[in-house]
Amino acid sequence: MLNRFAMRILAIAALSISVAVTGVSGVHADGVLAARLSALLGQERITIQQVPDGRVAALTAVPPAARNIATAPDVMTYDQAFLTSQPTASGGEQWRCLSEALYFEARGENVRGLFAVGEVIMNRRDSSRYPSTLCGVINQGTGRQFACQFTYTCDGAAESIQEQAAWVQVGKVARLLLDGAPRQLTDGATHYHTRAVSPRWARIFPRTASIGSHYFYREG
Repeated sequence: MLNRFAMRILAIAALSISVAVTGVSGVHADGVLAARLSALLGQERITIQQVPDGRVAALTAVPPAARNIATAPDVMTYDQAFLTSQPTASGGEQWRCLSEALYFEARGENVRGLFAVGEVIMNRRDSSRYPSTLCGVINQGTGRQFACQFTYTCDGAAESIQEQAAWVQVGKVARLLLDGAPRQLTDGATHYHTRAVSPRWARIFPRTASIGSHYFYREG
């Protein structure tokens, strides 16, 4: 049986969807939703404030179907023909962060390798061990010596997109992952490294996959 908090969260999600699908938009939609939420929450405000913002956002997000946007296909073929057939992608801040990570970390990989690296980032976002947003995961430790999690964020090189074809490609991969593409390549991996290095943690975590120029590992 759902506890009271879970029931409140489900009710919040239902309100969000209701506002989205009934055509209420813009500032008016924000006002309507805020008023309904205020009436609904009551004494639950303190409880919900203890939940990380990213987790509440994920629970209350309007599903893709209600937002009238495409969802990722259920069957992935991980080849160039499949990726080429996908529409040119775009998105907000989280899409941009994931696209940049794929571009700077893995643009030389084939389609399978791109998705594998993307899975690691998505898996970290969903793990309580890491920040609850993609941008937070990717930039964790940036600016602190030996603390960055993704090499390109602390290698001192300018982060400039020069290869437009590669950018379009990684953007499609990021969009598919954000839209719910199944993560079935790395068995829940949270780490990877190139074959050219051997970090200490690679002797501790179980290896889950070898794809392209990377080995993949699952923490814990």
